[in-house]
Amino acid sequence: MNFSLCIGAYGGKDIIYHLEKLKDHGLHGLEYYAWWQLDDLRRIAKEQERIGVGISATCTRFISLVDISLREAYIAGVRDTIEACKILNVTSIISQTGNELAGVPREEQRSVMVETLKRCAPLLEEAGIVLEVEPLNGLVDHKGHFLQRSDESVEVIDRIDSPNVKLVFDVYHQQITEGNVTRNATSYIDRINHFHIADNPGRKQPGTGELNYVNILRAIKETGFSGFVGLECGYTIDTDEAIEQFKRDIVAPVLGS
Repeated sequence: MNFSLCIGAYGGKDIIYHLEKLKDHGLHGLEYYAWWQLDDLRRIAKEQERIGVGISATCTRFISLVDISLREAYIAGVRDTIEACKILNVTSIISQTGNELAGVPREEQRSVMVETLKRCAPLLEEAGIVLEVEPLNGLVDHKGHFLQRSDESVEVIDRIDSPNVKLVFDVYHQQITEGNVTRNATSYIDRINHFHIADNPGRKQPGTGELNYVNILRAIKETGFSGFVGLECGYTIDTDEAIEQFKRDIVAPVLGS
């Protein structure tokens, strides 16, 4: 099990600052969402090599997966993102689904998503990169987002049937949407490539809300999961202090260190 931070953990600081902080804290990767905002990908790749830690996940361009009129634009965005990932040595691409379309049957929209991702799968397989579809909660943060429930999300992944199209399971979002996060996270572990964590309510660092992350992460670890767990959260205290607390109070008991 590896742990990552998300860009913005240190407000107003650039990617190099975040990477150096990762190294200082002994963490394993940085999630940098909008790779297209980086001014020079090859320079960032050299900085990653110098620092000894790099970007572990990025996003594809934010284009709806349920709108058939945007299919070619979505696929072109995935192609561009794959090329960026090759330069940056990134092996995970996060994708949201876009909002549900009014007046279009839900199954029709789901089928459009499945077919679009099926067309992306050979590109991802050839590159050795996993695209991760992310369900989001519609109650608090993302009203109208198409995929919200983990069971429906797994159904979509199973219909695509590619080892290079999986899920990012965000514990915060799924706690709001459906609860039952430990059972769902472990039951669907073979369809999950990556986890996001934050506490609820508030979406702040683990330990500030109702979620018992020692128990949740211990159960995930016991499945044999060896991928990334990303701190996608705000912080109620100084970021460095919060990370040290997280390592002491949650990571150490989970990993037995």
